[in-house]
Amino acid sequence: MLRAIQPQDSQVTMKLRTLRLRSALVRECMAEFLGTFVLMLFGCSAAAQVKTSRDTKGQYLSINMSFSVGVMSAMYLTKGISGAHLNPAVTLSFCVLRKVKWGRLVPYCLSQVLGAYVASALAFMVYYDAIMEFSGGVLTVYGPNETASIFATYPSQYLTLGRSFLDQVVGTLLLMLCIVSLEEKRNTPAPSGLIPPIVATIVLGISMSMSANCGAAINPARDLGPRLFTLTAGWGTEVFTCYNYWFWVPIVAPLIGGPLGSCLYLVFVEWQLPTPELPQDRRTTVSTISNSIKEPATSWGTGDNLKSTYF
Repeated sequence: MLRAIQPQDSQVTMKLRTLRLRSALVRECMAEFLGTFVLMLFGCSAAAQVKTSRDTKGQYLSINMSFSVGVMSAMYLTKGISGAHLNPAVTLSFCVLRKVKWGRLVPYCLSQVLGAYVASALAFMVYYDAIMEFSGGVLTVYGPNETASIFATYPSQYLTLGRSFLDQVVGTLLLMLCIVSLEEKRNTPAPSGLIPPIVATIVLGISMSMSANCGAAINPARDLGPRLFTLTAGWGTEVFTCYNYWFWVPIVAPLIGGPLGSCLYLVFVEWQLPTPELPQDRRTTVSTISNSIKEPATSWGTGDNLKSTYF
């Protein structure tokens, strides 16, 4: 039997509803913060485990998979509130596509960077002893015992600046090109509940195929947030000055690659899709209206009769 709702139950419900923030933008920024926090906590913790254990408790693939699991978990967690962008390049691309208002761009991006910063700090606290033992207490960017790469991305020694920029542009281009079509009804849309694991698989594929050069950041928040943390946690300004001030590449390049991938999708896919046909009942309605418009002419007679009538 259903229990009758008591007055105190409705009062509790009303009190719980007051906890919901009135500002939609604040709610969405909170979701972006939490989602990026979850994503980065998975990724940075996996990187710390693999690095400090010297590959005895995981391998490079473990990091790729952890970031992908983080993407999936964060999307399931926050997609219903903000869309779970988790990435300034994604937010910018959706603004270009007019799926998100431009006024949300900066608040979303700041929330994402802050979420990545806090996640890096928590991962550092969890693995503090391991990091100190591995590095000998010296937090540095260079050398066999460097630990800065646990958090932010850095280029390989052989890589030129131009190639690293291209690497990040192409990686983010591929990301947006693949995910922007997932809800397109005229193509082959993915079920809404399966979009998070599909996006996670796309991220995993990019990480497994395009991370050798400079870590496959493809996300300005994923790199800038942890880099700011390492700046304040003991690694110093070297995290920004190393490799000839390379830090700007994983920030700027994805912001170019994301919208470029979205534009490629528009030109090569969305604008080429067939125009959706009207449902059968709507086609019948349109046909009926069309016939009713023609009926007065037939009842009045031929065109000559109409001409003599009106002139």
